[in-house]
Amino acid sequence: MGRGRVAAMAAVLVRGLARGWGAHGAVRVGQRCVVGRGGQDQNPPDGEVGKAQRAASEGAGGQPTIFSKIIDRSVPATILYEDDKCLVFRDVAPQAPTHFLVIPKRPIPRISRVGPQDTELLGHLLVVAARTAQAEGLADGYRVVINDGKHGAQSVYHLHLHVLGGRQLSWPPG
Repeated sequence: MGRGRVAAMAAVLVRGLARGWGAHGAVRVGQRCVVGRGGQDQNPPDGEVGKAQRAASEGAGGQPTIFSKIIDRSVPATILYEDDKCLVFRDVAPQAPTHFLVIPKRPIPRISRVGPQDTELLGHLLVVAARTAQAEGLADGYRVVINDGKHGAQSVYHLHLHVLGGRQLSWPPG
């Protein structure tokens, strides 16, 4: 069977499923319906996606982020490493047995806003992430994640690398 035929059949199937779900009220136009294992909603309004959507609509507004407050020590955090360029601390809502964040001290709102002048800093963040992962005992591997913008579920507009490990991670993420 050719690729064109398979694509056409897939399109018919998707339209049919969409009509069937709509008829049963499970999905309405413009409504997100994402259900994961165990029937639990994977995007509750108070979850990371909801936080990201609110953060994107509020914009930076020149206000200090929670990460700026961690850097200046006005908000406590469990700090794992610090140098003149970055800070590493444990995530307060870990998504894996080991979950820490690597942030630059110089605020960069999003990875999509970096320029050539940030090359050295970005490399430094990755090296620090790798060394901290090693120090945390993640010899079997780990994942480095950077969320960008509303659709990337970025909830804090200060560039940060999530490092997750300590268990088998699934693929694809999200």
